[in-house]
Amino acid sequence: MRSESKASARFFLGLVALFLGELRDGLTMINMQSAFLIVSKFYTEKQAGILFFVFGMSQFLFQAPAGYIMDYTDRKVAILALASVTTTALTLLTAATAKEYGANLGWMAFIKLLQGGVTALIPPGLNSITQGIVGADGMTRQVSDNEMRNHFGTAIIVLTGSLMAFFMYPDIGMLFLVSPVACAGVLLFLFRINPSDIDHYAARGLGEKGGRGRADSVNADVDMYTLTPVAGNIQPPSNPSFNFSSDDVPHVDGASSPLALLKDTTLLTFIVIVFLFHTSNGTVLPLVMQTLAIGEGRTGILMSGLCIIVAQVFMVGSAKVCGDYSGLWGRKTIFLIGLSSVPVRCLILYALTGIKNSMAETSVFLQVVILSTQILDGVGAGVFGTMYILVTSDLSAGTGRFSLTLGLTSAAMSIGGTVSGYLGQALAQDQGYQNAFMMLGFMSCLPAFGYLVFMPETLDSGLGMGRIEEGEEEEENRVNNKEMQVVV
Repeated sequence: MRSESKASARFFLGLVALFLGELRDGLTMINMQSAFLIVSKFYTEKQAGILFFVFGMSQFLFQAPAGYIMDYTDRKVAILALASVTTTALTLLTAATAKEYGANLGWMAFIKLLQGGVTALIPPGLNSITQGIVGADGMTRQVSDNEMRNHFGTAIIVLTGSLMAFFMYPDIGMLFLVSPVACAGVLLFLFRINPSDIDHYAARGLGEKGGRGRADSVNADVDMYTLTPVAGNIQPPSNPSFNFSSDDVPHVDGASSPLALLKDTTLLTFIVIVFLFHTSNGTVLPLVMQTLAIGEGRTGILMSGLCIIVAQVFMVGSAKVCGDYSGLWGRKTIFLIGLSSVPVRCLILYALTGIKNSMAETSVFLQVVILSTQILDGVGAGVFGTMYILVTSDLSAGTGRFSLTLGLTSAAMSIGGTVSGYLGQALAQDQGYQNAFMMLGFMSCLPAFGYLVFMPETLDSGLGMGRIEEGEEEEENRVNNKEMQVVV
């Protein structure tokens, strides 16, 4: 019966991921909102960029606290449901209250501030529930499955919204009705998951309760050789510790100190690479959408929506490849393929926008060719979306801080996307779209080079920061060997 219950939980988890694509990090609807505000409400690119900036900064500020909350709470399902409902309401409020030419820009920025904070709960919520159901060993395949469903669901929802916008042009605000439909699907299947199927110790990266993970060797007594807690009573994960010391002695719940995470140079390197990737890549999709939408009427709106759809369809394939081969080829090889696709994409867009600028009227063929560059977005963002979760899981193994670590890497994504959003829109307005793509292409070479040179392979490499310092582990082994020799 237990295995059947777990199988049922995985089934409903996949359906939650299917509908959560539109809500997960806010970017799908944020991108659609940008096109809506510029085309229907006559916002300038800089005004749209300001809203991106506020949204991203809010996500950045709340990502780490959101992860910390998810590490400790045993009400992950309820929090994820509340976040989904709230961000849906804020999306509808955006469409309903936006005024032409940014007349109420302050109010719109306030909405994005709230929405950024709420959506910060969604990635650590979904992924901690995932790890709590399947455990660390099942993460590679389940995250891949989640991402495939997520991208497929997003493609369907955005296609529906784009068709609505095409037939309702120029008043396209009603397209955002797809958001509550997606939210209803999330709630329907999220509450079908049996809470008892979520192992909150495994969700934190401590190992399964009752198994051989660190969570099962925890109490207030500390081993004199290893400085780790020894077997005894286990504190429930819902009792948060606010001891933020950076020493290497784990908390009585078995988790590493939050500040101790920041001593791991591999994690810090990864955070910088995540930031650089999103700084260069985050604004490319909105710029492509605007390139196709501005001045092209209802056809442009449809084409801009297809930008998301094409990318999401190819992200399904990218997530499948990550799930099937990252355990065989390693994380680094596949990650580098994704990172390297962005400079190529920007180079092609630079050439295509130059051709577009030289034409009095954009041909349908050129629009389709520009649209086809989203295949590379499906490779780059698709690989990144799956692999950054898996690498984060690798790095946080044994720490009890999986959601917090995911919050830190997601915060780097948010601040990178925030900088990218405003920078890209400002470059497009001041320097033109062609030069914007050129500069973003040069910037996108940095994360690819950084990952190639500075990041090790994390698959089964023991890089989890929750382990004791390498020197302490060597000391433990030395002591154990001596004890065995004495016994012999």
